[in-house]
Amino acid sequence: MVLLEMFLYKLDPRTKMLIVLIFSILVFIIDKLPTVVIITSFCFFLRMTVKPRLNGLKYFKNLSMLVLFMILMQALLAPGENYIIKPLFPRSFPLLGGAGSLKWEGFKLGLLIACRLAALLFILPVFTLTTSPRKITAGLAGLGLNYRLSFVISSAFNLIPLFQEEARLIMDAQKLRGSRVFEGRSLFGKLKAYPGLAVPLVLGAMRKAQTAGLAMDSRAFGVYRTRTWLDKPSMKRRDFLSVVFSAVFCAAVLWYNFLY
Repeated sequence: MVLLEMFLYKLDPRTKMLIVLIFSILVFIIDKLPTVVIITSFCFFLRMTVKPRLNGLKYFKNLSMLVLFMILMQALLAPGENYIIKPLFPRSFPLLGGAGSLKWEGFKLGLLIACRLAALLFILPVFTLTTSPRKITAGLAGLGLNYRLSFVISSAFNLIPLFQEEARLIMDAQKLRGSRVFEGRSLFGKLKAYPGLAVPLVLGAMRKAQTAGLAMDSRAFGVYRTRTWLDKPSMKRRDFLSVVFSAVFCAAVLWYNFLY
């Protein structure tokens, strides 16, 4: 896993963008649950190789409410004839298949959507955690994108870990002041803690954005149409091998999904 992690860090940012795009499109093309599980498992394996390591049990616990809600809504509303729980009042709610009915077709569809969402949540951090914002900017500019727009996009990626660190500092500061709002385990307790976290987080983000804007203006950022790069990315043999492996893997998955 260490070798794979080093390999991911050394890849060209454009290669990683292409791989993430391929898997993001692939996960929505395939329509069979076993194939989606294979893709999700592979994305989970890639995510496990990248530091910081993913705590699988904690991560799935945080996603469990959303996943259960999606599965329940699809099982209730999606059309189907095979019932997990038969409708209690089929004549009263004919459009919904009857009140209290859960269908196998909807359950499978909800599980399929949940796996697609999980695959995206696993594969995207592989790109953001293994690529510095500077390399993201250089990679986007290497694709022909204007460097000012490239900087905006890379800054958006950089805000994710920054907000996480700011949220952790705010919660620690609240605890040092004797607040026990963030210790609530119930849903009501968590909802009660959001205002105390969101307000200083948004205000801090606005101050940081203003400071960054002043710093960029003082350095005349964006005056010139082009700019030079300290470490301009270049495609190497490992990048081509990674693209070929991704293409072969996707072709095998599509063959298994549609032809097997």
